[in-house]
This record gives sequence, C-alpha cells and structure tokens, in this order.
Amino acid sequence: MRIWIFRAIALTLPLLVLLLAELALRATGAGNNWPLFKTNPANPAYLVTETDIVKRYFANNTQLPTVKMEPAFVLAEKPDNAIRLVVQGGSTAAGYPYGGGASLASMLEQRLSRTFPEQRVEVVNTALSAVNSYTLLDLADEIIAIKPDAVLIYAGHNEYLGLLGVGSHYLASQSPAATRLIISLRKLHSFQLMEQLYQQLNQPLQGADESSRTFMARVARDKDIALDSAQYQAGLNQFDSNLSLLLAKYQRAGIPVYISTLVSNLADQPPFNSKPIPVTAKEQLKQLTHASTETSADTSADPALLTTLASQAAAAQSADFHYQLGRQYQQRDLSEQARAQFLLAKDHDLLRFRAPEAVNQKIRELAGRYHATLVDTEAAFIANSPQGLVGNSLLLEHLHPNVQGYFLLADSFYKALGRNQALSSWQRAVPASVAWQERPITPAEEHAGHLRIVQLKADYPFSPERQQVQFPKAETVQQQWGQAYVKGELDWLSLQNRNARYYHQQGDGDMLLKTLKIIADALPHDANANLQAAQILLKAGRTGEAKGYLQRALLTPAPVTEIQQATRQQAQQLLSTLAH
Repeated sequence: MRIWIFRAIALTLPLLVLLLAELALRATGAGNNWPLFKTNPANPAYLVTETDIVKRYFANNTQLPTVKMEPAFVLAEKPDNAIRLVVQGGSTAAGYPYGGGASLASMLEQRLSRTFPEQRVEVVNTALSAVNSYTLLDLADEIIAIKPDAVLIYAGHNEYLGLLGVGSHYLASQSPAATRLIISLRKLHSFQLMEQLYQQLNQPLQGADESSRTFMARVARDKDIALDSAQYQAGLNQFDSNLSLLLAKYQRAGIPVYISTLVSNLADQPPFNSKPIPVTAKEQLKQLTHASTETSADTSADPALLTTLASQAAAAQSADFHYQLGRQYQQRDLSEQARAQFLLAKDHDLLRFRAPEAVNQKIRELAGRYHATLVDTEAAFIANSPQGLVGNSLLLEHLHPNVQGYFLLADSFYKALGRNQALSSWQRAVPASVAWQERPITPAEEHAGHLRIVQLKADYPFSPERQQVQFPKAETVQQQWGQAYVKGELDWLSLQNRNARYYHQQGDGDMLLKTLKIIADALPHDANANLQAAQILLKAGRTGEAKGYLQRALLTPAPVTEIQQATRQQAQQLLSTLAH
C-alpha cells in the first residue's frame, strides 16, 4: 500500500508544481491572455472582440502578418428578445477587401434588423483573414458561452496556405491532434514562458525583411501540392477532423449551424502554378483559338478535337491545359463542358490558394452528418453568373467577392434562415432590392476595397516579383477619401464622419441615413451615434427601427459630462413620445 502512495505522490507532485507556477505567473501578470471577447472599456454593458486574437496561436516573438479581427460589440447580458448570430470563417466571411461593411455579419444584421424591428439583432463577426478550421474550432467554446441563436460558417479556402495550413510557413505540426494540443497549451502562461526561453536560446538567423509583402507572398511554403498527393489529403483530413469536432460541439450545445459551400473564380482566374501543357497540345489549342476568332475558319473538326484534347488534359494533369480547354468550350457556349474543365483547372492548381472541390464535398457531407443547414452559396453564384461560369462579374480575384458578390453571399444565408423560419416570425421579410439599396457600405469604402486589390495583385502570386503600386487618379471626393483611408491618412470613423457631413451638405437624405446607421451599428455602445441614427430614422417614418437605436443610446454608463447627460435625456424623451 505504501508503495502506491509514493507512486501517487510522484505523479501528482510535478503537476502540483506546474499548477502553482501557472497561478504565480498569472498573479504577477507574466504571460498573455487573448480571449475572444473582453469587456468594452468604453461601455461595460458590452463585450468587444479581441482584434489581436491571432497572437494566441503563436509564440510571442514570432513575426506574424498584420492580421486583425474587426472589432465587434455584443451585449454582455443577452436580452430576452434578442436575436444573436455569430459568423465564423476567413477573409471572405470577414468582408475583405472592403472591411466590415461588406462582411456577412454587417450585410445580414442590416437586413435582419429590418425584418425584426421589434427585436434586438446582433450578428457578431468572429471571422478573420488567413485563418482556417483550427481557429474556428478553438473559438467555439467562447462562442457557445455568449448563447447565439445560430452560428453561420463560410470557411475552407485556407486549409493549405492559411495560418496553420498544411503547406504554410506558419505550420505548427503535421498532425491535427498535435496542432490542437499546441493551441491549447499556448493558453498556459507557463507554456508561453518556456517558449520564450526556447526562442532566446535558439535565435534564428535574420533573413530579408518581408514586412512589406502581402500575406499571400509570405505564407506559401509549399507551392507544389498535387491533386491526391499525401499533402493534399492531409489538408482534407485536417478540415474534416476540425469541422467534425466543431459541428459536434454546437450540436451538443443545441446551437443550429448554417454552413455554406465555397465560391472560387473559375472562368477568369488562370491557375497560379501548373504542370506544363504538352507541346503537341499547345499547337492544337492554337488551332482552336484561331478557329474561334476567324469567322471564315472551318470549325467542323472542333468537337472531335475538343474531345481528344479533354482526354489528353486528363492524362497530363495540367491545370493550365484544363483552363485553356475550358476557355475554348466557353467561347463556343458549351457551358457545362467549360465548367467541368475550369473545376479541373482549379483542382490541379499546384498552388492551393483556392479550396479544391473536394472541400465543398466535405462541407455537404458534414452538414448532413451533423444536421447543419447547408447554404448553397456556390449554386447562387452559378445562377447569377454569365453562362453559369463564376468569374469576374462577382469576384475580384481568385476568391474574394465584389460588393454584388458579398450581397449574394449574405442573401444566401438570409434565404436559408427564412426557409427554416429561424429566429422568429418572418412576416416582414425584406426584398433583395430594398436590402441592396441599403447595403451598409459607402462608395468611399468600395473604392478603398478596389485599391486594396490593386495592392494585392502587385505581389506574388499574381506577379512573380513585387511591383510598385500606382493607384489610379481619384476622380471624385469619395475616391479621394477612399485612397486616404487605404494609405492610413484617415481612420474608419473619420471617413464615415466626413461622409455624413458631405451627404448632409448635398441634401442626400438616403445616403445620410445609411451612413449614420453604419456608424451606429458599428458602435452600438456610442449613445450619440445611436441617437443621431434614431433621429433620422424617425424623419424617414421608420419608427420601429428608431426605437431600437434609442434603446441602445440609453444603454450607457452613468453620464459624466453635460453632453452625455443631454444625449441620454433626449433619447429618453423620444422614447417616451413613441410610447404615447
């Protein structure tokens, strides 16, 4: 018996020492906490997301890309009549390159607030550029803690070349289980201290400064991940493993999940890296190109030649070959054959900045397995694209939508929620035409997004070497402000305040209303911003919405200045008037 007591002590003593060390480090403030939600210092009634959340996944001294989460505010205590949704995903879910205004969260919140004017609607963004399924899974417990009515997921493009992706410079481990363990251990201050000591003892050689390069230019360690290779399968397994755990968590918590298929630019984005096209096939493709451009050319042999080339492309496994063949089918209005070749071009692209179609298959399987609602955004984009071929009409480059595309993404989720009659009674569904006119993004922000794409395409993989960026000349005041915003000469709030003054001076009531709502929705804890939005909504006769903004204006700490006191009194008076 005594020997077992000694063994028990021997086993528990190291754990006790580690526990005491962890408590001591936390008590002295050593180490860092990076919670998803923290108390908003400007208004403790709200929580705010941690903009530097990405730091929790890496050691303190690791050089990371400047990836930040857009701040989102949520009431610390969920009201009884509240509708609360949480968005998870990568850069597309976050609204890149436009920012929060184009995001799934903002587009949906704007429309759902109109649909349910008597309820408090919160669509909380936790999406973040460059992250993948590891981050989604890691944030799940904190998301469950704020009691969402549903979780909305658009993710899957970053499993290979995102942070912690299988082909990324920021890989933690080849094993999903080991990576998840490392993520968990990094929350311990004692583990953070050991990592710092290890880094000090093993200082890496300083390389060239890459800080001015885009994330895409820095992240890709493996540029040759062939279809069905071991590394390709590792990316699929990672996605399946993490999403299975994630959806199971939400299922156990009784939280409905809406998970979307992914969209890629098929028709207008050539492969980034490809096996070469055989020489003989190049000549035959030239013949087809000549036949499609010359009206007098004999095209009778085209169908047979196209069939022959399709067989050769399958054998060559060349992404460029499939893409060129897809172009030929497209020019002949053979849309189904063109799409099949474009999908093969994407799947054989060796540089995996776009999710292979197998990820969409996984999403469909996982939705069925865990009783999640499938949102078929891919089908919506196909239905709204020329010839059913998704390209530049809705996408900016390889996968990020333009503003019309972002609206279509949000519309797909909105319709899925409506079909399920989720959240509440859908007696005031907002037509797409109305929601589009009220989309929560200004022309200056749209132009800023365009300029960010100019920056992105000036570097790898769109250009072999980094090119000097030359912005087009600004032709309007909105374009001037958008350019200043991208250059860091204007912050977001200053930009929107300029917009509000400009539209007021121009007498443009619709755009003034939109701008004031954008500010108030981004800053729900700001009493003055919400009072201003309520006042203009009342002028527009939208009393139901105005009431919600007035209630926000009152949900503030005790006023400490005369201006705050006056704002609160004015909001209270307006609410009392509405009540009578």
